[in-house]
Amino acid sequence: MPENATSTGRKTRRMPVQTQASVNLIDLLYKITLLRCFIKWILRLVTGTCELQRITQKYNSGVCTVKIEESLQRSKFSEIRQMIEIEPEDIDAAIQQIISIKNISFDANSRFISCMKICLEQIHGYESLFCTIEQLRVETYDSCNGDHEALLLKLWNLLQPENALKERVSRQWGEIGFQGTDPKTDFRGMGMLGLKNLVYFAEVHNDLARKTLLHSHHPQYGYSYAIVGINLTSMAYDFMSSGLLRTHFFNTVHGRPNINHFNEVFSYLMFEFDKFWMKSEPENVMEFSRIRDEFNQTVEAVLKYVPSANLSLDNSS
Repeated sequence: MPENATSTGRKTRRMPVQTQASVNLIDLLYKITLLRCFIKWILRLVTGTCELQRITQKYNSGVCTVKIEESLQRSKFSEIRQMIEIEPEDIDAAIQQIISIKNISFDANSRFISCMKICLEQIHGYESLFCTIEQLRVETYDSCNGDHEALLLKLWNLLQPENALKERVSRQWGEIGFQGTDPKTDFRGMGMLGLKNLVYFAEVHNDLARKTLLHSHHPQYGYSYAIVGINLTSMAYDFMSSGLLRTHFFNTVHGRPNINHFNEVFSYLMFEFDKFWMKSEPENVMEFSRIRDEFNQTVEAVLKYVPSANLSLDNSS
């Protein structure tokens, strides 16, 4: 009998393997959702608290905010899900709405209210910061812009205070790691974000920045300081856009993060990469891509799997 025929001679249509796999996955996800809802219902009966309350009672710092965000996104109430999608004009009023919808006892949950306020500010502060960072990234360096030029010259003076820049277009820029005679061409990838990161590190952490620059001049393990810095700006931007920096910011900023908090992440990456590079003892600069990828994987693993992730220079080893 043919493989796709029945005993009555009628042909049967087989479901494609991929379609069957999709149906099985949907069925599994549906069962998991039902199981999760059932568990939440049992816990509510046993503890007298909703999932949001249990999170604020059990977790602290960044882990709490991450789990609150996940819980709000999965809520069956559209009003609550919308608080993640669109920033509430009045966070206090939004929290009161959650208390009403979830039937939470106000008097017994003063910690809940304060925790929820911090969490919502952190969540929407992260999205707001990313918008600021994106605006700087797409802002092209313009040599006709006086503010841009002043910032570039400031970078030189911070890193080379004893060595005056003789000309605006000069081979001297190579001393701080630019590729050509005019640094404006090196900022094409990260725009003004790359320059502002470099200036922040050189200004706020001048001793570390100049120590790092000195290492970049090593006769055997040297590298292009500014070019590496712009590359690390790209790495920090990728961590930000993918959401991986959430844990770090939720752990270290009790409120809305701002551009200086992002600059601090860059400073950490710059300082740590320098140590990572020197420890790797590369044969030549052609190994940059490999070592950069290894460093990226190391930091990414911390952000993904370490709940207490903290990319701060104060926390640097």
